[in-house]
Amino acid sequence: MSDSATSAAGTVLAPVASNERIQALDVVRGFALVGIFLMNIEFFNRPLAALGEGLPATATGLNWLAGWLIYNFVQGKFWTMFSLLFGMGFAVMLTRAERAERNFLRPYLRRIAALAAFGTIHHIFIWGGDILFSYAVGATALLIVIYGRWYWILAGLVALIGIGFIPGGDPVFQVAASLALMGAAALFLRNERGLQLPSGGKVPVFSAIMLTIALLVAIVAALAWLGIGPPAQARIPLTIFASVLTLFGVLSAKFHDPISQRKRSLGVGMYLFPFVMMTSFGLAQWLGPKPADVDAAAKPAISASASDSTAAKAPVSKEQADADKKAAAERAEKKAAREKRLKEQAEQIAEERKILTEGSYVSAVKLRAGEFAEHAAGEAGFAIVIVGMFLLGAWFVRSGIMENTAAHLPLFRKLALFGIPIGCGLGLIGSAIATGNSPDLPQGMYQTAMGMTLIGNLPACLGYVGLMVVMLHSRGIFSNVRLLAPAGRMALTNYLTQSLIGTTVFYGYGLGYWGIGRAWQVVFVFTVFALQIAFSHWWLSKFRYGPMEWLWRAITYWQLPAMRRVAVD
Repeated sequence: MSDSATSAAGTVLAPVASNERIQALDVVRGFALVGIFLMNIEFFNRPLAALGEGLPATATGLNWLAGWLIYNFVQGKFWTMFSLLFGMGFAVMLTRAERAERNFLRPYLRRIAALAAFGTIHHIFIWGGDILFSYAVGATALLIVIYGRWYWILAGLVALIGIGFIPGGDPVFQVAASLALMGAAALFLRNERGLQLPSGGKVPVFSAIMLTIALLVAIVAALAWLGIGPPAQARIPLTIFASVLTLFGVLSAKFHDPISQRKRSLGVGMYLFPFVMMTSFGLAQWLGPKPADVDAAAKPAISASASDSTAAKAPVSKEQADADKKAAAERAEKKAAREKRLKEQAEQIAEERKILTEGSYVSAVKLRAGEFAEHAAGEAGFAIVIVGMFLLGAWFVRSGIMENTAAHLPLFRKLALFGIPIGCGLGLIGSAIATGNSPDLPQGMYQTAMGMTLIGNLPACLGYVGLMVVMLHSRGIFSNVRLLAPAGRMALTNYLTQSLIGTTVFYGYGLGYWGIGRAWQVVFVFTVFALQIAFSHWWLSKFRYGPMEWLWRAITYWQLPAMRRVAVD
């Protein structure tokens, strides 16, 4: 099946009819909604600036237990699931367009633009924890990976780098870096060329580039270990960077073929690479030699002839003393920078809490508008991870797995059987190390914990998807998960409604119930979500689409879909 967009004059792409929907996708969407709500409600009652603080230190009893369970078995597993589902939706739309020989790109670009508008409005006017704008940026990046021409990518890079040198244009460099990575991903996905080996094998161009970079970094690391060139403190980071690049370079060559599996391989790689790097650096910083030990190891060796006790007490050279002084100054600077960052975060948390508990709706909108403007450029970096999940989701559909889940039940059983324990197990190990970034916690320790948790989110997410599909096809009580399907069909409406209800109930400009315990938050979530399921069933018995789904489709296909349900779809 080709991944190219096709078009035919005079033919337009239409919304998915009810009888064409994949029920498993709707069930998983419904399940993802409750997980998203369990995560989000904490930050309807807590400043978003406190996102990295982990479990509240004051929580006890049922509140602590509820927080611990959500932190380990929910947090991070469901935005990845939503991302996976978005990629599946992309592939469903593309597949239908190809089968009907209809245009795909124009409707999809309108779909992305609408999603970006929804996300912007949601973030500024309702709640600052929006994910929709991130998905719009990720969807744009996905189009670059799948359809981008190398010369357009190169031209975009040159233009962005040029803009970056304009005063105040520094954030654009992050966009340029993301565009370069998307170009590299496109190279892996669509390039068939390779370097011929003497043994007769072939190394893909993408892998060859990655391995070449790894070799260059390894050479620089070797020079650092020999005391030439880079400072001693760069030895371990350079060695880790070269090692991880080599690992992923070798794996990219091994899993480049067959073509039908490339989306899966690339998706998994794009998701895991930054978090494997994070965990590796964190472990080295936490368990490796401390800067003082590295400095000591870097000192010139004392000659054998001066090994007696008198020689050992010889004065340190001026050069070495200057090097020690410089290293100590760098360590002090890093410590001061971290303390400053944590102090600024504490001030931001206090300001956000005051505005959301005591301020007006207008002041909250101003706060969120400022945050949106400040963080919008950073979405380009997050897009790398999101695109990885999109590609993996697209593979599930393009491979035919999601279109015929019954025929692939053994795969879904394996995903549930292995993905959940492995993913949640990694998360439990991470949370045992640390759950938050407190001032007295070594940075490497926190970085290791977060890296392990983020790595574990991928298998856990896939395991939950597998579990839902297996339950859907069971014959007992577990098959009732199909009741989630209507809520999943109205996922956008329900997601936005959760934010609207949550902020209205908990923020100061609403009912003001800010700060209820974590256990009561769980009760609130399941109560509201039960009502959403009931409402979704009722609504879809009368209408074809949820309100926001109808609007999104109208913009996507540039026509007004029939809203009221008739006797036969």
